[in-house]
Amino acid sequence: MESFETYRRPLFALAYRMLGSAMDAEDMVQETYLRYQSARPETIHSLQAYLTSIIVHLCLDHLKLAYRKREVYVGPWLPEPILTEETPDEADPETRVETEESISLAFLILLEQLQPFERAVFLLREVFAYEFAEIASMLGKSEAACRRSFSRARLHLR
Repeated sequence: MESFETYRRPLFALAYRMLGSAMDAEDMVQETYLRYQSARPETIHSLQAYLTSIIVHLCLDHLKLAYRKREVYVGPWLPEPILTEETPDEADPETRVETEESISLAFLILLEQLQPFERAVFLLREVFAYEFAEIASMLGKSEAACRRSFSRARLHLR
């Protein structure tokens, strides 16, 4: 039987990539858990899709609120880098850490250039390999709208 803990790491990874902050990502995971706990089990057909939908919507809401509250800052946005286990093994631990940090930071800075909805669609498709039909269902948009957003995101990131 599936449990929330099965999806905790992928949920955190998605939230972190959307928000660029480990602390905010953990907050979103906790809020997702609380909403999951208060849901009626018979309404959940796919736990993974249900949890992903919740966390994406929470992140989008968080980004909208942060945008409204954002003070004028002329410098670049710099996310806080975190280390992941999904990096290539290298003999020299110091080199591995430097590589992990630079790749993570560069990817997050690129993602920041996207609109929040485009970022969500791009991450769900490219990083987490969801089909467009699943993404559309999670985000409450049409499949065509998700495809267009993904295409715009890819063009913008080139």
